Amino acid sequence: FLSLTLFSSSRKKMNLKSERRGIHVDQSELLCKKGCGYYGNPAWHGYCSKCWREEYHKARQKQIQEDWELAERLQREEEEAYASSQSTQGAQSLTFSKFEEKKTNEKTRKVTTVKKFFTASTRTGAKKEIQEAKAPSPSVSRQASIETDQVSKEFIEFLKTYHKPGQDIYKQCKLFLDAMNRKRDLSIEEQSECAQDFYQNVAEKLQTRWKVPPEKVEKAMDQIEKFIMTRQYKYVFCPETTDDEKKDLAVQKRIRALHWVTPQMLGVPVNEEIPEVSDMVVKAITDIIEMDSKCVPRDKLACITKCSKHIFNAIKITKNEPASADDFLPTLIYIVLKGNPPRLQSNIQYITRFCNPSRLMTGEDGYYFTNLCCAVAFIEKLDAQSLNLSQEDFDRFMTGQTSPKKQESDGFSPDVCLGVKQMYKNLDLLSQLNERQERIVSEAKKLEKDLIDWTDGITKEVQDIVEKYPLEIKPKSQALAAIDSENVENDKLPPPLQPQVYAG
Repeated sequence: FLSLTLFSSSRKKMNLKSERRGIHVDQSELLCKKGCGYYGNPAWHGYCSKCWREEYHKARQKQIQEDWELAERLQREEEEAYASSQSTQGAQSLTFSKFEEKKTNEKTRKVTTVKKFFTASTRTGAKKEIQEAKAPSPSVSRQASIETDQVSKEFIEFLKTYHKPGQDIYKQCKLFLDAMNRKRDLSIEEQSECAQDFYQNVAEKLQTRWKVPPEKVEKAMDQIEKFIMTRQYKYVFCPETTDDEKKDLAVQKRIRALHWVTPQMLGVPVNEEIPEVSDMVVKAITDIIEMDSKCVPRDKLACITKCSKHIFNAIKITKNEPASADDFLPTLIYIVLKGNPPRLQSNIQYITRFCNPSRLMTGEDGYYFTNLCCAVAFIEKLDAQSLNLSQEDFDRFMTGQTSPKKQESDGFSPDVCLGVKQMYKNLDLLSQLNERQERIVSEAKKLEKDLIDWTDGITKEVQDIVEKYPLEIKPKSQALAAIDSENVENDKLPPPLQPQVYAG
């Protein structure tokens, strides 16, 4: 699991001169803990997709082996019990037949018990009732059908550029979708395993059998993911058989309880008083919220990437220098706290389970997604020490007894009268208004200077063009007579164009 390294008391002493506060995460902690060089993920216990699949298969084989050993031990105990009963003399044939019947029933029961270890649990009846209770409205189904048809058309048009491999790819995708429809009763982890195997097999076939160039393989895998996950989304996103919805509610409740956390507590190097920075923060929050409206894992990842890039731009504008990783993670935590994205855990789990694993293991998408997982893990474990607060202040803020802003404004002695407190508040408000007024005047002067410079620049450009290409005024040519004027030369005009004179 990706651990978050926070500033401890000893680190505070070492950085006392710089007075740097906030959250620090070593970039090596974002990588797979097996040391393969790919990005790890909390859902995979710190492993990358490839290493996690290897560990998962090992654990699964171990479980199967233990189950077989249990079955053999039960069989051996039964045979020993049967042998001991045979050694008993004087047993009547009727008694023996009853024993055989009991033995057969017991064996059948144990074999059935052992088989349960190797078959997925089925809750068809209960699941059918849940689906009927949560059946979507006809309009929602119709909208989903329209979107699915559109994606299918785009996918077919895309595969036409691949000729013969395109037909095979489409056939493989249809077979996979049919198989997934028959595996609705499997757990979500098993369905995820099927999807990951499918991605791996198709990618290998594209490279080895169909000899598709690497840059085209990535585009093809993106289109394949879009095609299959658009159809599977309503079945595999936040299914009833998991506790994803429960985790969503817990995270939302946790974020609402932390509404009082300020950027200064997290060490966020972002100044929202700067208009450009404020716009970047709003865009970042919009992107992270918009993630829930997407159906394809790659599109959800794209929202996380856009959000992260807006964060980097906000930090760069504030500090007037490129942002570092130590600046990015606290700011991402602040954006998540401020935006409180809907169904955050469900979206993270959906991406982890059904996204093309190569996107999560490498590249900027994988890096930003790993940081988002770290941010959510930090929020879930946030305590007083993480924010450099005393436990008493942290408890008061969490219970709503007071807030940091209120505490700062009420920093008066108990003996001070209300009038003095109000006077200081008014002075503070006037000071803020004065700063805003000065900033507005400064910006207005800057705008005036920019307009003057722009006008002078345009004037100079026009003058340069006139000097380079002087205007030559040619002598005025003899004006042509108006067609309907009284001119004797009008007689030379063709008959249809001769003016007609009417009385009156």
